Amino acid sequence: MRLHRLEVAAFGPYAGREVVDFDALGADGLFLLHGDTGAGKTTLLDAIAFALFGTVPGARGEVKRLRCDLAEPDQVTEVVLELTVQGQRMRIARNPEYQRPKRRGEGMTVQQAKAVLNWVGTVPAGHVAEGITRIDEVARTVERLIGMTHEQFFQVVLLPQGEFARFLRASTAEREELLERLFGTERFACVEDWFANLRAERGRELQARQQSLREWVARFAQVAQQEAPEEGQAEWVEEILAESAERVAAARERESKARTAAKTAEAIWQENRTTAERIRRVRTAYTRLSAIAEQAEQRAEWAEEVEAAHRAAGVVAEADLLERRLAQLAEAEATEALRAREVPDAADGSAAELRARAGGVREEAGALAELVAESEQQQRDLVRRKQLDAAAEKAKKQAEEFAAELDSAPEKVATLRAEVTAAAEAEAKLDGVRVRVDELTTLLRDADELPKARQVVERARATVSEAVDLHQQARRHRLDLRERRLDGMAAELAAGLRAGEDCPVCGATEHPAPAGHTGGLVDPEDERRAELEEQRADGRREKAKAALLEAENRLAALIDRLGEHTAETLRTGLGEARELVATLSEKAGRKPALETRLVTLERKIEQLTEHRRTAERSAVEVETEVRGLTERLAERERRLDSARGEFSDVAARRRHLLGFAARLDALAEARLAVAGARERRDEQVKLVEEALRAKGFVDLDQMRAAARPDEQITKLENSLADAKVMEETERRALAEPELFGISPEDEIDVVASEEAARETRGEAEQALVALRTATTRHTDLTGLAARMTSMMADLAPVEERYLELKALAEVVNGRGQNARKMSLRSYVLAARLEEVAVAATARLRTMSQGRYSFVHSDAAGARGTRGGLGLDVLDDYSGTVRPAKTLSGGESFLASLSLALGLADVVAAETGGALLDTLFIDEGFGTLDAETLDIVMNILDELRAGGRVVGLVSHVEELRQRIPTRLRVRKARTGSTVEIHAA
Repeated sequence: MRLHRLEVAAFGPYAGREVVDFDALGADGLFLLHGDTGAGKTTLLDAIAFALFGTVPGARGEVKRLRCDLAEPDQVTEVVLELTVQGQRMRIARNPEYQRPKRRGEGMTVQQAKAVLNWVGTVPAGHVAEGITRIDEVARTVERLIGMTHEQFFQVVLLPQGEFARFLRASTAEREELLERLFGTERFACVEDWFANLRAERGRELQARQQSLREWVARFAQVAQQEAPEEGQAEWVEEILAESAERVAAARERESKARTAAKTAEAIWQENRTTAERIRRVRTAYTRLSAIAEQAEQRAEWAEEVEAAHRAAGVVAEADLLERRLAQLAEAEATEALRAREVPDAADGSAAELRARAGGVREEAGALAELVAESEQQQRDLVRRKQLDAAAEKAKKQAEEFAAELDSAPEKVATLRAEVTAAAEAEAKLDGVRVRVDELTTLLRDADELPKARQVVERARATVSEAVDLHQQARRHRLDLRERRLDGMAAELAAGLRAGEDCPVCGATEHPAPAGHTGGLVDPEDERRAELEEQRADGRREKAKAALLEAENRLAALIDRLGEHTAETLRTGLGEARELVATLSEKAGRKPALETRLVTLERKIEQLTEHRRTAERSAVEVETEVRGLTERLAERERRLDSARGEFSDVAARRRHLLGFAARLDALAEARLAVAGARERRDEQVKLVEEALRAKGFVDLDQMRAAARPDEQITKLENSLADAKVMEETERRALAEPELFGISPEDEIDVVASEEAARETRGEAEQALVALRTATTRHTDLTGLAARMTSMMADLAPVEERYLELKALAEVVNGRGQNARKMSLRSYVLAARLEEVAVAATARLRTMSQGRYSFVHSDAAGARGTRGGLGLDVLDDYSGTVRPAKTLSGGESFLASLSLALGLADVVAAETGGALLDTLFIDEGFGTLDAETLDIVMNILDELRAGGRVVGLVSHVEELRQRIPTRLRVRKARTGSTVEIHAA
């Protein structure tokens, strides 16, 4: 796979359209990608990944925010990549999803993602010349041609050297995390999780079954009222069931005997009760017959009283009616006397005369009814005339006020219109003046910062000079120690010789002439400390250079933006611009209020004009209505004066006449009522006298004495009938056959037999309860035992399967019988790491001039911790294996770069994908000395000699001198740009 051309537009920090020509950059096979921090170097690599796969690597791909914030609203966000894969040249254009302003209206809308793949040159078999436009189909085509997924592409093309640098110094857990991210072994982690989850699920199922069995055993023990044993529960259940069956048999026998005894005692008691009842009935009959005989005389008196009461009942109704007639007559006479006093001048007239006179009075009152209505209307019209006079006066006054206010309105309208025009002109000028204020403010801030920036550059230059001197001193010191130690290496070995012990060089046990050294020996620890001090000095040197470069870029940017402006001229111009903004803002701010006042005033003039016309018209209409109303009032007043007479008004005279007619009618009715009442009284007196003679009474007093209430008569009759029925009933009872031979003096003991029956019945009930309890307990125990036996049988295979699954899950997760303490994921990672270590060793031995090689270890960690991810280095100088953490900064970079290149070789070989002709290598070259840097550059030359194009991402100044072809990224307030420096 070889890259040819990359275009980015409104992508990341690039606001415009930037073009990267990889054919020009890769002409020499090696180019440098450099620029300021945050300028957008990594964004170019992200753009390549996005064009191919529609995503970017790492955490940047999770944000999904790729559009440049500085881009113009109508600028389309797009990435275009032209490349060749497997001899086929293609052009891929992608647009991410992003928010853009709506073309119509306000607000934002979503611009949907798009992807287009076009073939350049010959169209491959199975594809159309128009290319591919579906996003998913473009992704599948790219992945098939390249032969790897986007995760593998990020590992191979964008070499993660920084990840491997951290990997060399990481713990086992950290290495595992880094390797997972590099190799993508999530599926093996899913297998481990699947086993762990399945084990937990089966464990919960087993615990649920065991808990259920324990609950059933507890219920069985509760019913059996015994403690359940820990072992031998099946035999214990059988013993409990046998004991329960014996209890049921014993309880059934006791219940049968008690039931028989209870039946016998019950029969004796029932027979005694029957005999006692017959004796009681005989005694009751004799007692009642004796009482009936003693009351014979009293019953005769009751019969005579009832007969007299029945005769008086026929006269009582007529006598009561006579009393009511007398009361009615007295009431009518009293009413007549009262009505006569109300009409003294007509008290002696008959009823007919009174009715005739009342009719005449009513006719006179009827003639006045129409005049009463006119009198009421007269009062309403008087009130209405007063209201109309007030309304006419008010309308005239309002018309005068409206006219006065309309006279001054035109001058006010002209003044407001002039003020609105001035405010509109100020508003139009305000935006331009504000933009000028913002520009001057920014320039003034830059002008104030310029002296500080110059001071920062001077200090940075001094710091760089000092750091370079210190680094050179530290390097000379380390080289001096190295040379002295090599010179005294033989003396150092001779100092450790002992008589009779083997020489580590020749193996002899005799040491006749051990080497010596005239100067002092160099301790290896002193040499290591010198190396560390040199590394720290080099780091401070590079940090100081980076700070100087950043300060110089900052100063150049400030000078470029200021141009010919000075702080004094900027302050003067800014003050004048701010004063102008304040003045224009004050005028423009009044515009809405002035426009509102003008519209309000014009509307008010229209309303006042309409109100004046309405008021004048109302005044004329009211005056016309007042004149007509006054004429009608005068004519009606003349008619009312003649009809009023001596009364205050016509209504009062009419009410007097109607009241007098009503009193005459009432007196006539009262006299008719008295005559009727006297006639009805005389008729009722005759009827009462005839009834007394017919019933045999002398007068009303004798009849009243014989009369009885209906309730008392009924009570006496019922008593006579009850006595007769009782006597007949008792005599029939004594004649019954079952009472033959029984005497009232007979006696029998029922209490003793009842007590005996109660006791035997209680014993039978207790025996029955005991039988039911024993039967229920035995039934419950039998059901529980069957359930427990079934659960025990089902539990055994579940426990066996769980133990097997538990052992397997522990092995997969690096526990239990796993002697290496390696999980499945760690095992896979260890195998992949071993392949990478073998491939990386070839690179590392060349870069370290044959000194170092990688050694992979799959041994378990200390104190039983997980292992399998150990990676040490073999130092050929000393023949010892030591941790990678002990490597110096430059050596660590060589090791991490070797691992990164080894990873690229392994993944490319594993995927069987296309040959990767373009690689990018991340930062880290600043930790190398000149000699080692030459070796690394030779390795890179080997890569490009094989036809590959290698891009280095670095800030190291020396690389700019070594690599003539460079791609520089510049950042600015308006967005980043790129420029190519070719050899």
